[in-house]
This record gives sequence, structure tokens and C-alpha cells, in this order.
Amino acid sequence: MANPTIRNVRMPAGDVVPALGQGTWGMGEEPALRAQEIASLRAGLDLGLRLIDTAEMYGDGRTEVLVGEAIAGRRGEVFLVSKVYPHNASRKAMRKACTDSLRRLNTDRLDLYLLHWSGSVPLPETVEAFGRLQHDGLIRGWGVSNLDTSEMDELWALPGGDAVQTNQLLYNLTRRGIEWELLPWLRARRVPVMAYSPIEQGRLTNERRLVAFAKRRGMTAAQVALAWLLAKDDVIAIPKTGSAARLSENVRALAHPLDTESLAELDRLFPPPRGPVPLEVL
Repeated sequence: MANPTIRNVRMPAGDVVPALGQGTWGMGEEPALRAQEIASLRAGLDLGLRLIDTAEMYGDGRTEVLVGEAIAGRRGEVFLVSKVYPHNASRKAMRKACTDSLRRLNTDRLDLYLLHWSGSVPLPETVEAFGRLQHDGLIRGWGVSNLDTSEMDELWALPGGDAVQTNQLLYNLTRRGIEWELLPWLRARRVPVMAYSPIEQGRLTNERRLVAFAKRRGMTAAQVALAWLLAKDDVIAIPKTGSAARLSENVRALAHPLDTESLAELDRLFPPPRGPVPLEVL
């Protein structure tokens, strides 16, 4: 398959990343799938999906080890994202957590380091810890994941809090709650969303209404789910797949941009929120 044209998203600090990246949640946990998963990540790089997202939580570090193997010899091509546990987001613990991730990934820096979700460590301390890692060259930038609007307000008001580069959130056709308040908040400050589980961990592939919609357009349900997100200028979708065939299917979503009529029909099938919705997470 020829390399697709992937729209880019600009981060607040100026980094330009593809709107379609690669998630890794669940990879590295089944030895029999290891070679296949590594091959899928490398194939994704070949196709321009150079943003790879992982976390110290995934597989208790095994996923980071697998990602490190997949990007060996190609680190310069990759925009590498990992996440720190909330309990490791303190001045004392974050440096060790970060250096452990770097060791597992076999690299000397992360392009983006995210707070996985908010915990007991105060946000001012976490921002300070991020700043120290950035000053020392261990990370190029930092962001957050699973923070709601009130937490983003708190973060933004802190000294240095406006250096946040993204909020990684659960966002797909059936999880549109962020559109009521949080997504407009982020857009007003030019902070892009990184959408995890964009196909609802595969469940949208069998969603009856979506399957019927996709069939009429010569697409698969997964391609529609991704194309819907890719129609948004400030959203980065990070589907996870360890299958080269499914990766190819995902990438072909780029060849099927949704027009205004199609997007309106999806709004009717999967309506946006009509009021505040508590932040959803997986």
C-alpha cells in the first residue's frame, strides 16, 4: 500500500505530529503475539504513523520494552509518548519512573510525558517535577491524561501549567461527553486532544448502526470511527492494533474523508451531549 497522506496536528510548543498515531495498551502481554505486535508497530512507522503512545502501567512495563524493541534503529522517526502513574508524579518519584521508562524503551528522552490521571500528588508538585525533567533533557514536553475541566482549570492557573501539550482522553462516537465543556475549553487554549480507544476497544466494529452506515460508503465500521475523529483539526487518534491487516484497514480510513452530510448523519445516529457529562475513562 502506498504511503497515505496524514493530516498533521500542531502541539502548543510547535511540534507537528500526525493526526493518526499508534496506541499500545495491551501489547507485550502475550509472548506468542510479540513478533506480530512489533511488526505491526514497524509497519505503522513505514506508513507515517510515527506517534507511538505507551505507559509505564501497560503490562507493568512490558509494553514499553516491546515498543523499545520495535523502534530500535528508528528512534529519530518516532514521536514517543509515555505516561507516569499518579503515585509516581511527585518530585522524588517521577525522576526514577521516567528513567525506568527510558531504560525499558532504550532511549535517552521522551518527546511527551503525560500524567496518566490525577491522584493524591498535588498538581503544582507534578508540574514542577515535569519541569525538572524537561530542564535536564529527559523529556521534551509534558501533558496530561484523563483530567476533567475543573482539573484543567486548576492546572492552567499554576505557574508553568500552561505548558501542557495535550490532554489524552477517552473519545469516540459513543463517548462524546467531552464535547459539552472540556473540548471547547481545550480548543480555546489550543491544546489538542489525544483520543484513546477511538474504536471503543474494538466494540464499534460490531455496532449495528455504524456497520450499516459504513457499508453504504464502502467502508468498515472501524474506518468510519477513525474518519469521524480525523475530521477534527485538533484531535489525534491513537488506535491500538497488533495486527498488520487491521493496521492497513485503519490507515485506509485516510482515503475516506467524511463529508458534511455524512458527519450530520453520524450526529443523528450518535448524538452529541445535551448537557454536562462526567468524564468517562477506561
